[in-house]
Amino acid sequence: MFKPEIDEAVKAFDRYVVCLGKTPEECESSLYSLMEKAIKAYDNRGPHLRHGIALDKQVTIILSQTENDRPLCGIYFNLHSPYQKKPLIRVVRDEE
Repeated sequence: MFKPEIDEAVKAFDRYVVCLGKTPEECESSLYSLMEKAIKAYDNRGPHLRHGIALDKQVTIILSQTENDRPLCGIYFNLHSPYQKKPLIRVVRDEE
């Protein structure tokens, strides 16, 4: 299920995404694993919820309820840089 979407995501990953943590083969394996989790989350969602979501550090998969039997599938590559600076923590002290 959702093989065309996974195939397109693997092509995009191989062509456009720079990732130091996964090869294209590892990405494809992760996509299938995450898809299984997203389907499980979608099938077991609460009565008023419309989505099933699964993610890891590089990829987010969202299945969204539609009027048809087949949900919409969104596969997103999470933008991240290992060189990104962490935000400074601001410490507020009580005035004495």
